[in-house]
Amino acid sequence: MKVLMLGWELPPHNSGGLGTACYEMCKSLSKKDIDIEFILPYRADHQIDFMKVSAAVPLGVKKIEQIGGVYDSYRYILDNGREAWLNITDQHVLYEHAVLAMSESRVFDIVHAHDWLTFRAAVRLKERYGYPIIMHVHSVESDRAGAKRGNPLVHEIEETTLKLADRIIAVSEHTKKAIIHDYGIPEGAIEVVHNSLNAEGILPLEGNNSFRYLEYMKSCGYHVVTNAGRITIQKGLPNLLRAIKKVVDKVPKTLLLIVGNGEQEHELIDMAAGMGIGANVIFADFQRGKQLRDAYAVGDLFVLPSITEPFGLTPLESVAYGTPALVSKQSGVSEIINNVLKVDSWDIDEMANQISSVLMHDALGEELERNSYQEVLNMSWDQTSDKIIDIYNRHNIKVES
Repeated sequence: MKVLMLGWELPPHNSGGLGTACYEMCKSLSKKDIDIEFILPYRADHQIDFMKVSAAVPLGVKKIEQIGGVYDSYRYILDNGREAWLNITDQHVLYEHAVLAMSESRVFDIVHAHDWLTFRAAVRLKERYGYPIIMHVHSVESDRAGAKRGNPLVHEIEETTLKLADRIIAVSEHTKKAIIHDYGIPEGAIEVVHNSLNAEGILPLEGNNSFRYLEYMKSCGYHVVTNAGRITIQKGLPNLLRAIKKVVDKVPKTLLLIVGNGEQEHELIDMAAGMGIGANVIFADFQRGKQLRDAYAVGDLFVLPSITEPFGLTPLESVAYGTPALVSKQSGVSEIINNVLKVDSWDIDEMANQISSVLMHDALGEELERNSYQEVLNMSWDQTSDKIIDIYNRHNIKVES
């Protein structure tokens, strides 16, 4: 069974949860005799042995460098030493043509594409070779634009390609509803397959916590609220700052740790200073590996305040490292975990009340931590991959599992 996966990122060269989700899903599928080739828009050493990872790079290109994150500009260094700069739209088109050229010498049973950046390439493959195509939607443009219409070009690409898909997978009911609302796709064409977490894959904490300052402040009676993710309009961080201001008024010894980067970072720094809580908010930039694990572990509560969140893996990861979570009701992850606090992203007063309650009542935090950890222990990407294989089978492609 040969599956061509089209994706935009894989760890450790990822900017967010999309790469992590693709990695874990493919790893689980590969254990069930699914032969995967995963095509990326760049060359890198991913040290992956469970599938073939290829780069859609044109002839004559010696090296591709990402300038910023994987969704920003690209610099092409050509064999003749010259340089060429591509923005994300140009890179998207180049990827489409490169994938088509690479596929001339390959045969697959199905094409499985992840998010809008790869959807046009999937449609081209369907048009030329007749492959069934599955569009896996990890977010729609209205998500990325903070519940607004967003980029009209991206909106058009999503609408056109989703209508040509043989099957659409949405990572949550939240995302399914957005696809129906934004693009008029029939409900029966979309299947929800939630992301997950492999509890056995959670690496143990090791050595001293990287956030020594925060550990010291906790020994002085301070509490730490943690957030991790891209610092963009979608994530609802201005409302979190407004809630933290109210929390600090009630529980002065409160610190907010924000792990991540993005276009809203300087705006939030100015906002925190203007609200008089600049000393209470720590911006720790993008982290991965031990530093990210330590950020989860040092918190007393993890908060995901997203205005709209297709899924949201970070609360599950936080729970796995012993920190309970508060998630917005506008997130997909809220659909699959019960023992977390939940709040509407716009309800600043209730967000502040729930944060304060955990910080002021140790018993509440301990109960949330204990019960949510048991939920996470029962999660597995194998359940997710079983559902995906079932979708493959229903397209007349028999897969032995």
